[in-house]
Amino acid sequence: MAKKVVASLQKGAGRTFTKCIKMVKSEKGGFQYVQEMVRNEEIKEFFAKK
Repeated sequence: MAKKVVASLQKGAGRTFTKCIKMVKSEKGGFQYVQEMVRNEEIKEFFAKK
């Protein structure tokens, strides 16, 4: 299943998106990961927001 998704993102308009993963401090004192599919132009904004 995952291979189909990755393969379909490599064609056409799928190249304009990037999967971004960042580590965010949670309220409980630990860390959690936030994942999003972001347009290539908006990557800096994704990592800048808290």
